[in-house]
Amino acid sequence: MLIVIEQVLDRDEVAAMRELLDAAAWVDGAQTAGSRSVAVKQNLQLDRADPLAGELGNTILRKLGHNALFISASLAETIFPPMFNLYQNGGHYGTHVDSALMRMPDANRTIRSDLSATLFLSDPADYDGGELVIEDAYGGQGVKLAAGDMVLYPSSSLHQVTPVTRGQRIAAILWLQSAVADTQARSMLFDLDQSIQSLSVGRTKDDPDLDRLIHVYHNLLRRWATL
Repeated sequence: MLIVIEQVLDRDEVAAMRELLDAAAWVDGAQTAGSRSVAVKQNLQLDRADPLAGELGNTILRKLGHNALFISASLAETIFPPMFNLYQNGGHYGTHVDSALMRMPDANRTIRSDLSATLFLSDPADYDGGELVIEDAYGGQGVKLAAGDMVLYPSSSLHQVTPVTRGQRIAAILWLQSAVADTQARSMLFDLDQSIQSLSVGRTKDDPDLDRLIHVYHNLLRRWATL
């Protein structure tokens, strides 16, 4: 399930974030790559210990906490703090899969990565290349979104970032553990929830048909959630 969430950040919020990131102290992204990924990773990133990473990451998490589509699609239980990366001058990240288990920085816990997300912070007209290519049952899907938009996809997917041949591609990436680990179950819950939202338009709050659907949704969630 690949889901695009538009305008997680609006234009002004992106501009404010970019002003800070354009003056940030970027470091070699290879330092956080795994033993195999380091051979295919060529980018820059904001150090996790950089106060700016924490400040901007918290801004994104606050926005996601109020985004109904993100909540419905992810059923997020725990979110790994957002990381910021920059690709330029041919920078790329070859085909790889995200780590299944990720140790939370500054927290005594490990999360299971069920979903990955990329929040684009560069206008697509400002750079060439830099597509996020996600492999699924239908082949590779290239994603290059407007600044402020996010794509959410299974962490189990093979994916890559193609070389950036002009300009800079800046993005925030994050991983999360969902309350529902099974991808198919989570997808069905998402479809059911979106249908309930659509059918709710113009109906009274005590509509019995909607009540039955909501009853089914929550009982399925209760059955599939692993908390």
